[in-house]
Amino acid sequence: MILTTEQVLALATDSMSAAAARKLAHPRDWRNLGRSEIALWGECQGSALYQVRVHLPDTTVKCSCPSRKFPCKHALALMLIAAGQPELVPAAEPPPWVGEWLAHRVRAIERREQKPKKASPPDAEAQARRAGLRFERVREGIEALDLWMHDLVRSGLATIEVAGSSPWEAQAARLVDAQASGLASRLRGMSGLTRATPDWAGELLADLGRLALLTHAFGRIDDLDAPLRADVRQLVGWSLKEEEVVAAGDLVEDDWLVLGQFVDEDERFRVQRTWLKGIRSRRVAMVLQFAAGMAPFGDTFAPATHFEATLAFWPSAFPLRALVHARQAVAVPWHDRLPGTGTFAAFLLDAAHGLARQPWLGRLLCVVRDVIPVIGQNERWSLVDRDRAAMPLAGTGTWSLLAISGGHPIDVAGEWDGRVLRPLFASAWDERITWSRPAT
Repeated sequence: MILTTEQVLALATDSMSAAAARKLAHPRDWRNLGRSEIALWGECQGSALYQVRVHLPDTTVKCSCPSRKFPCKHALALMLIAAGQPELVPAAEPPPWVGEWLAHRVRAIERREQKPKKASPPDAEAQARRAGLRFERVREGIEALDLWMHDLVRSGLATIEVAGSSPWEAQAARLVDAQASGLASRLRGMSGLTRATPDWAGELLADLGRLALLTHAFGRIDDLDAPLRADVRQLVGWSLKEEEVVAAGDLVEDDWLVLGQFVDEDERFRVQRTWLKGIRSRRVAMVLQFAAGMAPFGDTFAPATHFEATLAFWPSAFPLRALVHARQAVAVPWHDRLPGTGTFAAFLLDAAHGLARQPWLGRLLCVVRDVIPVIGQNERWSLVDRDRAAMPLAGTGTWSLLAISGGHPIDVAGEWDGRVLRPLFASAWDERITWSRPAT
């Protein structure tokens, strides 16, 4: 598979890498360009001669340059040449330095797929004892959190506005000590709402209500149905290993369309959310990946491509998070309209059904057809559907949306957080223009 120029640029970790790759995507900087059915390769002349390789089925890359970005500018440039000037990348036999890398990848994949043998069965009694101790520790942490929220509401939100982030951080630290890391993360996210919008007090109160609903659900966890019980445990801080997710049995084989992704990052970690939609099943999946620093993510997904695969979904009353259990075919470009609703009212009805099943959903995929980007007063952007209903937009890339549409209807996929829509991917079908934006 050769990606389009837009899809290659969407793989860049930042705008600087994309701009540098464009400058390098010129034949004068390259030698020994070639391709096979599964790989691209070439040597780029920079401060040294760098050997660049791209594994086409999953767009995994390797370059001899010292860059800590994956993909680096050299790998992006190689893919840009193959996308824009394929005649410069002739079919050939891979040279030894490419063949050795491909063979190493095959061996690594085979080792990863082999299940490790356990030397001895786990100590069930010790496991039960540790689980009981953790449950009790979490319960005590939640009791302290409930008391803190009760005091906060009783004294008024104005007190937390003056105090700043210190009370939130202190309470979050206590929850981490109580092994309730999920609640700690949720609490830290709420601290940023103070003074963030004119209606911050109402938004904060609503989030506190959802948090209280979660803590009360944990207090009655034995009375919940198994799927909702799994949601509560995961939201509080219990995690599942990948093999446990697969063993849960919610496996879906489908043709999965990549609708876009966001990357959130801080000084130490990056978190990537990739949104997929099954062409046959119509199920939505969110693949969540983590990486330290600039290390690459385990799986690579190019927007506006689709691939046959089996996904394993986390147990949930509204299954959304998933992992790629097995790929049956390589990804290929998508050449059709986006599978979505015709109006925002239809999307909101689906969202209401999802929230009724799992009331703590933080983000949902919204795919809507034939919408027009509109800029209003104070440069407030929105999308307007065929019924003239408007959905507020957030994030960067809104001017790009307007440029793609030219004032005409387009199809848009985005991430909805209950307040605003952040665009992931958009397409105009008269000229086959596609656009993908990084998260901010």
